Amino acid sequence: MRTLDTEICVRSMHLMASGDLDELTATVHPQATNREAKDEPPECRGQGPAAFAATAHWLRDAFAGLAFEIHDTVADGDLIAVHCTMAGRHTGPFVSYDEHGRVAQAMPPTGRSFAITQTHWFRMRDGQVVEHWANRDDFGMAVQLGWVPPTPVFLWRMARAKRRAVRAANR
Repeated sequence: MRTLDTEICVRSMHLMASGDLDELTATVHPQATNREAKDEPPECRGQGPAAFAATAHWLRDAFAGLAFEIHDTVADGDLIAVHCTMAGRHTGPFVSYDEHGRVAQAMPPTGRSFAITQTHWFRMRDGQVVEHWANRDDFGMAVQLGWVPPTPVFLWRMARAKRRAVRAANR
């Protein structure tokens, strides 16, 4: 049986994937921090619903049909764990960033679908998510999307996608 806090966490995930991002204000605390934002665009690195919405836009720009299938949830005090499968199709560049917020890498769209298991961890405060981090199968996703092992043509496409992402970030 899920608690109200686990329902809020699951709702926040579904909103991130395909929901109305304005609704994040009901589930994400104004001081919420996403520990995973260190590899994301600079606008994702702040606090609160706006930063979480920026993460959602970043993911949605790269992956069409983004969805989370929830398998299990566990609650222990203010800590919630959600085991799930994230799935989607790679239709836009997937851009990662370095610690300074500069483009580190860009994976051009492959059109391929993926489905990987993840565990998301949430800390709750006042009935809202105040902290998030995750364990993801990034290598599994990279294999499914054809990022690894990279072919010479894909390496060339990556270099071109990175140049475009750097130009877009500097506008």
